[in-house]
Amino acid sequence: MSDKYFILDTNVLLHNSQAISCFADNTVVLPMTVIEELDKFKKNNDELGRNARGVIRDLDRLRGQGSLGKGVRTSDGGTVWITMEKEGDCGTCIDLNIPDNRIIATAYRLFKEGKRVIFVSKDINARLKADALGIEVADFEKEKADFDQLYTGWRSLKVSAATVDRFHQSKELQLDQETLQPNEFILLVDEANEKHTGIGRVVANNRLKSLNPVFESASSLRPRSMEQRVALELLMDPEISLVSLIGQAGTGKTLLALAAGLANTLKGSRYEKLLVSRPVIPLGRDIGYLPGTKDDKLKLWMQPIFDNLSYLMGLTNGGKQDAASELGINRMLREDRIELEALTYIRGRSISRQYVIIDEAQNLTPHEVKTIISRAGEGTKMVLTGDPEQIDNPYLDASSNGLSYTVERLKGQEECGHITLTRSERSHLASLAAEYL
Repeated sequence: MSDKYFILDTNVLLHNSQAISCFADNTVVLPMTVIEELDKFKKNNDELGRNARGVIRDLDRLRGQGSLGKGVRTSDGGTVWITMEKEGDCGTCIDLNIPDNRIIATAYRLFKEGKRVIFVSKDINARLKADALGIEVADFEKEKADFDQLYTGWRSLKVSAATVDRFHQSKELQLDQETLQPNEFILLVDEANEKHTGIGRVVANNRLKSLNPVFESASSLRPRSMEQRVALELLMDPEISLVSLIGQAGTGKTLLALAAGLANTLKGSRYEKLLVSRPVIPLGRDIGYLPGTKDDKLKLWMQPIFDNLSYLMGLTNGGKQDAASELGINRMLREDRIELEALTYIRGRSISRQYVIIDEAQNLTPHEVKTIISRAGEGTKMVLTGDPEQIDNPYLDASSNGLSYTVERLKGQEECGHITLTRSERSHLASLAAEYL
């Protein structure tokens, strides 16, 4: 079979700086337009800029081994080739003043020359245009999970009534006949009576252990469903270093994480502070365009966090969300018990003995999530929350985002736990919106 020619769009390299080495012994083609676009991004002080610089450095190393214009062999037997666009690459079929179209035109030229061409792009619209020209297209899927088959963190098992009774009496049960993950939750359901149930968490050697009654509430917040209860078990357990929560709007993922974080930092001594962060993915404007100081800008982006904190403070004040709740939040911020930070400033830090919540993690790439988790120092707990079906990053989807990828890759690790929340608890109206809109 002839070699494949993978034409990479710029967004693939900005998504993963190691992409040029992910196509085995095939030829990776980089049109000159891609190099020009990387040059525009290299000065950015963000993940895109870092990836652009990483790709440029790798290409410069390859240049030392030969001419990239003729193609340079890589250690895995492949070839990296930078090619110039040529007049008439695609005739007059598309507007070549548009950079994406020039990249597609290069793919089309090689396709017409009889080469087996695959155009790789994170941009759906670019893939549609290439496909319309008869070119084979593909998304970059090296770091991807199947969202439809994503690990949920819990399941139900039909068992006999005697088994459920035995579990309630002894508080544990051996389940050798099942393939289970550490920290997976099992709902035992009586096969003769579905209302007769028991819930437990898998610990070592497929042993099911009942939930810890100490973790039944946090910061005066009590769970409203079985899913929220098992989520709280993971959030409150100091032996679990990383927790991921996935759920639609209103399922309580952020509220539960904040409640557990407050309970562990304000009332407990295991963590020194609660650090809350979320990616700044605006609709058209960057955080720098907002008026005021860094804290003023962050307050606007963190308003959902303030709303949840206000609700939790209200619970401790008898259910009243008044001026006292706001004063309490401001006091904790002044005393540095709670820190709100943009993800931009987390890179390079070493975070020890903190309870860290990363909200809206579905807008992060797998590499960004890896960078964040690697910031965790001794005694730090990380919580990732988000809804992979509500993504604002144009180059990510439900399967390729960092949150879904982390869930799939870290399932089965004894220090990690995950729960997918499906039931909306915010209000009946919110539940209707999640189900029907």
